[in-house]
Amino acid sequence: MTAPSTAPASRGKGRWIEHWDPEDETFWKETGEKIANRNLLFSVLSEHIGFSVWTLWSVLVLFMGPEYGLTPADKFLLTSVVTLVGAVVRVPYTFAVAIFGGRNWTIISASLLLIPTVAAFAVMEPGTSFSTFLLVGLLAGIGGGNFASSMTNINAYFPLRRKGWALGLNAGGGNIGVPVIQLIALAIIGASGGPRVLLGIYIPLIVVAATLSALFMDNLSSVKNDTGAAVDAAKDAHTWIMSFLYVGTFGSFIGYSFAFGQVLQNQFGRTPLQAAYLTFIGPLLGSLIRPLGGWLADRYGGARISLYNYVGMAAATAVLILAGMQKSLPLFVAVFVVLFVLSGLGNGSTFKMIPGIFQAKALAKGLEGEEAAAYGRRLSGASMGLIGAVGALGGVGINLAFRQSFLSYGSGTGAFVAFLAFYAACFAVTWAVYLRRPIGTDRGAAAASEAKPQLSYAEV
Repeated sequence: MTAPSTAPASRGKGRWIEHWDPEDETFWKETGEKIANRNLLFSVLSEHIGFSVWTLWSVLVLFMGPEYGLTPADKFLLTSVVTLVGAVVRVPYTFAVAIFGGRNWTIISASLLLIPTVAAFAVMEPGTSFSTFLLVGLLAGIGGGNFASSMTNINAYFPLRRKGWALGLNAGGGNIGVPVIQLIALAIIGASGGPRVLLGIYIPLIVVAATLSALFMDNLSSVKNDTGAAVDAAKDAHTWIMSFLYVGTFGSFIGYSFAFGQVLQNQFGRTPLQAAYLTFIGPLLGSLIRPLGGWLADRYGGARISLYNYVGMAAATAVLILAGMQKSLPLFVAVFVVLFVLSGLGNGSTFKMIPGIFQAKALAKGLEGEEAAAYGRRLSGASMGLIGAVGALGGVGINLAFRQSFLSYGSGTGAFVAFLAFYAACFAVTWAVYLRRPIGTDRGAAAASEAKPQLSYAEV
């Protein structure tokens, strides 16, 4: 039987694909994979620049010397509000894909990045009030929303067996926008350039990303506006459990990305140039390894990889506390980079768990084939925005924790103690919910399993 055509069909003003069934292996090999990979490529580009704009102020504060009149606490507050807005806008950005279409919303969301970039270009000079910097920083937060819409869109393109790798690659390509903008800033600082040079580089790149999205991306008609999916996802306990776990991984990645340079300056007395030489390494490696986390989750199960990853994050944090107390900069930087790598690995493994969990629930309901896959795509896509938003709030918590720790103790040690306790909690939740053997499986479970499929999350 010949599979229906997948050529993009015109509907309204955008390019729309009417038929999409990635779980059909024939469809996937003949036409689906090529289209999915093309959309993934340009999705990564737009999300990459979105991350760069979102984390713009983590770099700009390095340019802001004494002549700007800002205290370390002011700078931590500034980066906190940027992170907060990026977390909040992830929720509407998720549902925008269903309303406008993945291609159409990518064009819109990429174009919106011009607003905070041009605004920062206008105000970035000594004498500007702190309240003005806060307002412009709030605008930069919209860059954080691109992640949610991009992940929701790409989730619909790939079959379950490829989601870990695809979502990891999509997110990793976006995450790498953090170290890239830090590297560009390092080159500019090293050449004695100002912050407006950095902003001047990104303004045309935003235009390029929006244009390429318009030329080469598609909309999927199967991804329709479904407010019921949002409600169902919000009611499901696993959405909030995974949100908690994602705070531990992505919250750490984005929070440390914003705070690392400031910690080096305030705790170890590094100059802006000295800090810039070091801050890009962790986010770079953490971004590059995220697809590997997704691949490992595809192969061994996201819950298992996440469990071991939290152990590593807790151990690294304990060493960071020791390094801070001993004022050992080399050990501190080396272990902080390890922590970045683990956060990136965990980002890939935890996000792979999401579609796996809802697919397991579909099978437990007795659904099969495309019906089960459609159920899983519907709820996992809707939940990703909520999970991404809550996870990003972890970045706010990290910056506020550092701010309070420096105000109270003059160092970041107090904050790291709190982070250590949180990673221990993430380990306990992962084990208890997704890996612990359910009570009652020894006796009556076998008979029950014949009558009704049983939930099993160990492989998600």
